[in-house]
Amino acid sequence: MVAAAVFVASWLAWPIDGFTGPMPPGVAVCFWVGVALIAAGSPVHVPRGSLVSVSAAPVVASAILGGPTAAAIVAVIGTLELRELRGRIPWYGSVYNHSFIVVPAVLSGITYAVVAGSLDNSAASAVTTPAGLVAGVAAGVTYVLTSTALSSLAVALREDRAYSAVLQSDVRSVGLTMVGLTPIAWLMALAYVFIGPLVAFVFALPLYTTRAAYKAVVDIRNMFTQTVRALASAIDARDPSTRKHSDHVSGIAVEIGQVMSLSEPELEQLEWAGLLHDIGKIGIRDAVLLKPERLTREERMLMNEHPAKGEEILRDVDQLAKVRPLIRHHHEWYNGSGYPDRLIGEEIPLLARVLHVADAFEAMTASRPYRPVPLSPAEALAELQRYAGIQFDPQVVDAFSRTRIAGLDRADDDQPQGEPERTRAAVPTLGQVAAVRSRGALPSSSAVAEP
Repeated sequence: MVAAAVFVASWLAWPIDGFTGPMPPGVAVCFWVGVALIAAGSPVHVPRGSLVSVSAAPVVASAILGGPTAAAIVAVIGTLELRELRGRIPWYGSVYNHSFIVVPAVLSGITYAVVAGSLDNSAASAVTTPAGLVAGVAAGVTYVLTSTALSSLAVALREDRAYSAVLQSDVRSVGLTMVGLTPIAWLMALAYVFIGPLVAFVFALPLYTTRAAYKAVVDIRNMFTQTVRALASAIDARDPSTRKHSDHVSGIAVEIGQVMSLSEPELEQLEWAGLLHDIGKIGIRDAVLLKPERLTREERMLMNEHPAKGEEILRDVDQLAKVRPLIRHHHEWYNGSGYPDRLIGEEIPLLARVLHVADAFEAMTASRPYRPVPLSPAEALAELQRYAGIQFDPQVVDAFSRTRIAGLDRADDDQPQGEPERTRAAVPTLGQVAAVRSRGALPSSSAVAEP
């Protein structure tokens, strides 16, 4: 409804009665729609959220040449994607995607007209002047920032995340890249004035290389994450009882981080740290790591070395420099009785405190040889709250209590095949479990058991 109102107002104020360049207005609009369709055909998936395409350039170029209404038409039709035609997006998603693009397109055209010094279509004639360049860049920045803000709103609503965190993440991830398209948009408009439709061929390569460069960055990040995930799976494979443990911890930690409105780089660090937090167990011999009975004092001390061993293993991986402290300190206790360095409170890195809560919750709600019947999410949450301020950061526990994971039952895929379902009537409390089997905890501890 908002988009329709904006479009009608734009049509009444700036009808398409002129379009700078060699083609009639109607034909010119169709031409730029075609260019936008080609540019929008292969969007790049941004981690944890939006999709990005280079269609901003032809949309802004049409705003420069034809005004706000022309830009709105090009934006609405020209951003149609194959995934929509294939039914991969629900109808309301398509409606939102094509509706919200109207507002930045119209604002882009208005910005160009204002900066160029005229609110009628004669402003388009300024495209060949230095003022036209300034106005074109301003129009492009307006388009990118507004569309990013509305796209982030959709992601925040869909994933129940804090809007400010999503917006900050998207601006950091794609903002500078998309703003870099604004001079190209002006150049496209300028070239169209002199050479007409050939502009599509002239700028095909710059647009393609811009998209390819951004996709390469995203692909490298995804490849690194997939490699880390494969390594984590290999670590978990040593102990069948910890199948998918690292993957689950990573997901829980990221969701806590989202509730806490952490930045995208911090969420990425949590994702990687969750996957690699137990990499130090590579150095723990099987006789200790896989022992189903209670560990001796010497064996517990050996198990307690795995955070420091994990940091040491990753010391030469520059990409994980900020992740190493999380791995080293994810077993520090808030009251200072943790390991390996007995840090207290705020001395413990915030992300390590988040990882500690995620690791403990996953351990409590998963089956282990020493605890065949796991705690329910509600029981595990109660134990986290019980030890808040002692073992865990109270703020992190509070953030975890507001996640979706805190209220969900564990998926059935963690139940060993052929094992009958056990009643929860006999489930012991966490303190009772730890008293019998404090695997990996300090000798004096009586709380959460090490997974």
